[in-house]
Amino acid sequence: MPRPAGSGEENRSANPERERHMDYIPHTQDDAAQMMRTIGISAMEALFADIPETYRLKRLLELPPPLAEQEIWEHMSRLAARNRLPGATLTGAGAYHHYIPAVVGHVLARSEFYTAYTPYQAEISQGILQAIYEYQTMITRLTGTQVANASMYDGATAMAEAAVLSAKSLGRNRLILARSIHPEYRKVVRTYAWANGYECVEIPFGTAGQVDGEALRGLMDDRAAAVLVQSPNFFGVIEDIRPLAELAHGRGALLVAGFTDPTSLGILMPPGEAGADFVVGEGQGFGNPMSYGGPYLGILASTDAFMRKIPGRLVGATVDREGQRGYVLTLQTREQHIRREKATSNICSNEALCMLAAAVYLASLGKNLRKLAALNVWKAHYLKDTLSALPGWKPLFSGPVYNEFALACPDVKEANRRLEKAGYTGGYDISREYPELGGGILLCATELLSREDMDNAVSLLK
Repeated sequence: MPRPAGSGEENRSANPERERHMDYIPHTQDDAAQMMRTIGISAMEALFADIPETYRLKRLLELPPPLAEQEIWEHMSRLAARNRLPGATLTGAGAYHHYIPAVVGHVLARSEFYTAYTPYQAEISQGILQAIYEYQTMITRLTGTQVANASMYDGATAMAEAAVLSAKSLGRNRLILARSIHPEYRKVVRTYAWANGYECVEIPFGTAGQVDGEALRGLMDDRAAAVLVQSPNFFGVIEDIRPLAELAHGRGALLVAGFTDPTSLGILMPPGEAGADFVVGEGQGFGNPMSYGGPYLGILASTDAFMRKIPGRLVGATVDREGQRGYVLTLQTREQHIRREKATSNICSNEALCMLAAAVYLASLGKNLRKLAALNVWKAHYLKDTLSALPGWKPLFSGPVYNEFALACPDVKEANRRLEKAGYTGGYDISREYPELGGGILLCATELLSREDMDNAVSLLK
């Protein structure tokens, strides 16, 4: 393994091979020697003793020669020109293409927010604390809960954290998951459960695409810690949360209600009002771009019974000694802090920038969130009904949907091939995760899909 060279000319000339490369390591050989003496090693190789020899690179990387700034700009521009953006997207499946108002990017680009990681010196971080406070306030109102944190990594970790917290709070070891929950969410929950020694049991879905209530009733016993559902679920179907909550509470268990697209909260009954103890889901649809899968925003809200147990940060409002409004970091749970052995979570970070995007997005929309949600419903039903009129196409489920729906399709691969050729991002092949639904395709229509887009897509699939 090559030894790090210094920034001096003497170090570069000592290794002719390095003369073809730009050296970004600022330390001289004397600096390196001093550091090695301090930590008690005689050679740099000792730092890599734990790495087997077979996995060590014994040569310099074969990188192209350095470029000037102008050359780099031209090179990157040529690469960017090769990108092909879809004309329209029909894919949802956990990530949703919504319009993001320009004000979101404008606020996020401010340096005081863009560089803010977490308020370690909370009392002097009034700007980010106010943003978190306002975000938490909006989330609790949308979810019908009393407490919301800032925040989880994504919707899957939010659901898994709520599930584990439920089990630890009740001292029970069984988690009951609806099979209609997003497959990736279920995988993360199972991973968390395995690490904690909990059992996971799945509830099947019925012909409506909703939780089979009778099957759930048969699984409920004194071991059940939580029932996990999602509405809208992976198929876009809306669940009736209240009877599920009543069934869970009747056996002393908790209900964790998730959602796929957060914009649905603009029109559906808040899950907390329907009896959910935890409301979790993916917040990407609130002002965060799709970004090839991240970073995303995990929303976790609960009743005030779990205020001191939920992971993340809780910001409160107060007044200073001059009577002026101020914000404080009221509660926080970090695994690095004291009482590690009693920690209820391994979440030790936050998604402050993604949270801020959501807060700005919600503030900019205000009550128009309801109108946006209604648009998603109308467009999804238009596309669903139009496609269902084609030969071989029919709904897989009879339940009501939000902006996503599952259809039986004559040939999923051929359908997506036609759409892609015309510049569309096609649907999700459900058989990948639900082999029992072979020939099924999951499609999505948000406010960004015009009627012309939908009519053209249908004509391509005739």
